[in-house]
Amino acid sequence: MPLSFALDPPTTPELRDGILRLWADVSNAGGAVGFVPPVTVDEVRPELVSHFAAMAQGRMRLVVGYEEDGTVAATTFVAYNTHRLMKHWVWLYTVMVHPSHQGKGYGRDLMAAVEDAVRGFDGIEAIRLTCRGGTGVDRFYGSCGYKEVGRVPGAIRVAEGDDRDDIFMLLPLN
Repeated sequence: MPLSFALDPPTTPELRDGILRLWADVSNAGGAVGFVPPVTVDEVRPELVSHFAAMAQGRMRLVVGYEEDGTVAATTFVAYNTHRLMKHWVWLYTVMVHPSHQGKGYGRDLMAAVEDAVRGFDGIEAIRLTCRGGTGVDRFYGSCGYKEVGRVPGAIRVAEGDDRDDIFMLLPLN
């Protein structure tokens, strides 16, 4: 069953708890979403609160993919630039699909939903994101139309002696 996607759903306790569970589950399955396993919901919470605060201030938007029963299965945050010379593109943060749904095409569906949503934002011409090298996710984003536009070698320290490249990717919307 395909997911249904929503842009900026109401930030209810159910949404909050769903995103927290998703973020912890993705992290603990090895997903490169800002944490290294093991991680708990309580460790993720401050980061989500920060994202919700940015949403309340109008600096960030949220795209959520729901299962038929309303369970949060996929999310990403879209952040506007505050620099006056870079307001024509947005950042994509924390792209997540629940590990139990890997291989079902939901990641591609999420990226298409995000692209569709962002195309409706006034004055936005491109989407940028970064991803952790060594995970293969850059190939996934490439298959969704994103192009690698930069790389910082060893910028992400996953553990002592395990440094990964920070890969910058861009999707022009023109």
